[in-house]
Amino acid sequence: MSYPSPLAQPGSAEPARISPAPQAAGSAAPPRRRRGGIALWVVAVLLVPVLALLVRYFTGVLGTAASFIGLVLAVIPFVIVWFAVRYIDRWEPEPRRLLVFAVAWGAVAAVALALGVDLVLTLAVGRLPAEFSSVVQAPIVEELAKGLGVLLIFVFARRFFDGPVDGIVYGALIGAGFALTENVQYFAISYLEGGPGQVATTFFLRAVLSPFAHVMFTSLTGFALGLAARRGLRGGGALAYGIPGVLAAIVLHGLWNGSATFANFFEVYATLQVPLFLAFIAGILALRREETRLTRARLGEYAVAGWFTPQEVDMLATRPGRRSALAWARTLPGDRTAVMKAFIADATALAAARQRALSGRDPQAVATERYLLERTTDARAALLAP
Repeated sequence: MSYPSPLAQPGSAEPARISPAPQAAGSAAPPRRRRGGIALWVVAVLLVPVLALLVRYFTGVLGTAASFIGLVLAVIPFVIVWFAVRYIDRWEPEPRRLLVFAVAWGAVAAVALALGVDLVLTLAVGRLPAEFSSVVQAPIVEELAKGLGVLLIFVFARRFFDGPVDGIVYGALIGAGFALTENVQYFAISYLEGGPGQVATTFFLRAVLSPFAHVMFTSLTGFALGLAARRGLRGGGALAYGIPGVLAAIVLHGLWNGSATFANFFEVYATLQVPLFLAFIAGILALRREETRLTRARLGEYAVAGWFTPQEVDMLATRPGRRSALAWARTLPGDRTAVMKAFIADATALAAARQRALSGRDPQAVATERYLLERTTDARAALLAP
């Protein structure tokens, strides 16, 4: 079996055999959730008191009115980023609970860790020069704190961390959550120091010119761990990918902050940051094409075994095919769009489960495969019912 893209290499495991179709449906149970999912829930619960402390900190230091103004303004770029990331994640959507966890980690845990380190350093060595804090301390501490959130998802939710696109999605949302809380502080301070005029300037710089800055930084960490996930790596092998990703995020973050500290921000923005952002978009588009190709390849293997027709593979593995399928489902009695959406989602998840089976990195892949095969069989029957 050959894989034309280095991003598609599943590992060294022997290909898992696909049972011939059709089989009797209705016997497979949903695969049991791993303990790792519980670990993330525990972490999420622990974030609640941390959030309460952050709210108390902001309202106590900045005041309730200024904090509220900052929050309202900070939500605007966050919503833009949220929908942009959800668009990237549209082909094979990640579980909503993990997306919420990613935002919560960035907005609460990463910010708390960054504030905690800043407090410890201040108590230990005194107030550091602003230039050092901005260009060295902040990039290192913040990217390590945000990267830890990506690592937690990688370790405890491996079944939903299939490759670079997934890593970018998780990293981007962690970055978006961090930027949300950070923007609350920046906008509130601007309001207190300069009123509406200074708030407008700060909003333009942070929400209009650079809403995707933190998103780009932490996406590099997610991308690197996504490559490790695609190759089925664990432990030191995964860190061999993750550490360079974090370092790249730190360097890019430092360049960004340095452009505002030591150079003309707008010149560096036009000559460096804009090209980097365009390269970021081009990279995501390339990864999405690879994700589409991989889905077609894996579903094609099921078609050989008789589970899908070649026409269904074309429909499920291409965007035009999916649009046509949804349009056709709307014309069926009772509007069966919801059934078609479930059919598409389950087939895409099936391709991802097959990829995990090929890499040998998911012991539940076979159970997941059997469950999703039965769901797609039932969905097809519902679509074709009189």
